[in-house]
Amino acid sequence: MYNKIIKLIIAIAIIVFAVYQFTEGYIGNGIMLILLSLIFIFLYFKNEFILLAFLKLRKQDFDGAKSWLNKIKNPETALVKKQQGYYNYLHGIMVSQSNMNEAEKYFKKALSLGLSMDHDLAMAKLNLAGIAFSKRRKQEAQKLLSEAQKLDKQGMLTDQIKMMKDNMKQASGPKQHYGAGSSLRAQKRRG
Repeated sequence: MYNKIIKLIIAIAIIVFAVYQFTEGYIGNGIMLILLSLIFIFLYFKNEFILLAFLKLRKQDFDGAKSWLNKIKNPETALVKKQQGYYNYLHGIMVSQSNMNEAEKYFKKALSLGLSMDHDLAMAKLNLAGIAFSKRRKQEAQKLLSEAQKLDKQGMLTDQIKMMKDNMKQASGPKQHYGAGSSLRAQKRRG
């Protein structure tokens, strides 16, 4: 994997060589070199390992996605800020299956670094709402859930949001005990 600065240096060097090719009259070579430099510019903004990890996640291959993300040794130097957000977002999705505390840390870091798509922001906030609700932080969960609902403009998460709201309503309902009295005194009187 190339450092983000090295990608730009390679792109600039290719563009300089393309200009040289244009001045020498090799127009076809210059055009091909410009197209080649666009690949490095694209990879500056969209990291290749994060793209491959997203492809593995679409196939529900968590181990494959984790192996691609593990190839990024130092995310702070290798990735731009938004890519670091997606790096943490992907780690949060993968870790949420086993460790909610660690997943919460990854999702919060992803939100602080920023995600470029509203759908991804909504998904991260929905996951954080679920984690907050499971830790009995109901007000925080409701706030995150309403933010996720506002960000979900395409309606891709409406079912999950509705299910989470229903679960929150059921959990906040009155706890009724059916049968005889529930106090310890009443049970001792009967027994």
